[in-house]
Amino acid sequence: MLGRTAAIAAFGLGLAWSTSALAQETVKIGVILPYSGPFADAANQLQAGIDLYIAKHGDEVAGKKIEIIKKDTGGPAADVAQRMAQELVVRDEVDIIAGFALTPEALGAAPVADEAQKLMVVMNAATSVVTEQSPYIVRTSVTIPQLNYAFGKWAVEEAGIKQAYTLVSDYGPGHDAEKAFSSGFTEAGGTILGSDRTPVANPDFSAYVQRVRDANPEAVYIFVPGGAQPAAIGKALVDRGLAPPDTKIFAQGELTHPEALESMGATANGIITTFHYTLERDDPLNKEYVDAYLAANNGRAPDLFSIGGYDGMHLIYEALKKTNGDASGDALVEAAKGMSWESPRGPMSIDPETRDVVQTVYIREVQDVDGTLQNVIIHEIPDVKDPLH
Repeated sequence: MLGRTAAIAAFGLGLAWSTSALAQETVKIGVILPYSGPFADAANQLQAGIDLYIAKHGDEVAGKKIEIIKKDTGGPAADVAQRMAQELVVRDEVDIIAGFALTPEALGAAPVADEAQKLMVVMNAATSVVTEQSPYIVRTSVTIPQLNYAFGKWAVEEAGIKQAYTLVSDYGPGHDAEKAFSSGFTEAGGTILGSDRTPVANPDFSAYVQRVRDANPEAVYIFVPGGAQPAAIGKALVDRGLAPPDTKIFAQGELTHPEALESMGATANGIITTFHYTLERDDPLNKEYVDAYLAANNGRAPDLFSIGGYDGMHLIYEALKKTNGDASGDALVEAAKGMSWESPRGPMSIDPETRDVVQTVYIREVQDVDGTLQNVIIHEIPDVKDPLH
């Protein structure tokens, strides 16, 4: 690993961050997101969560004005994220960097946060290793293993499933999901009958689903990106007789996003998913959040990206309160360790050892509620940590 001096020279950071943030009247937060390109919707949802928090709580905290400086990676682009993190530190003199919808971009920016000793708040990127890249990284979103290891155990211990087949997209998040679900499932006594991986771009699911049909499992676990894929794989499953209640369909929550449910229609009924946020969760704080988000975003419902941004800003505000406005990285990270609060998603905290999120994992089933398909919570697993830390 590069020594601190060598890394500073390599990044061209110089000593630009040596000015004490405590002496400043403004706390600058650099937000790095793919505001354009294929992940623009995710970035804009995350930014909407940030904006809603500031609108609700004001743009001053601990006597300091909050200023947001946005950088668009057009991602996923690790090298661009690293360059933008450098610009934010050197040219814009930010105190905090945040955002990171995508794991490669979080990994790209991590060395800059480390060398500049800046708090880096990861508001979405869900690969376990992210927080290990620097002691200045804190995550307020979720990890894929956190959701799916618990889900795999639940499938055996609570749902009584003994055999399953896994079908995931062939890229990092899909691999993580497959490994975590399979680990939890087999450790609880289940058997994985087979596994397959589908292309990330424009897959034809028919051949893959036929192989699942041939294996005749009790359940199939699915991980696909959002967008058009949930409806496509849902149709392929139904066409080959793989649908609830005869075959259990398990998945991470993207499969049954509100937009996906609209596209899938009745074929989604009975699908069981795991997620850390459910907009229909019956809780006054969540209802207030959802209503405010809908009003601020032309009726668009919040999702995992927006809640990550919202809670990321909560962490920043509360950390600044604890430090009395000291925005130095060391002070803010110490303030964040062990922090706990009630979020619209439910109780959550920051593990003081790993700086990663600890939260409730929800098991949801798609049900018809007054003529509308919704993700109805059927089980809650509290205080779940990432199993890989």
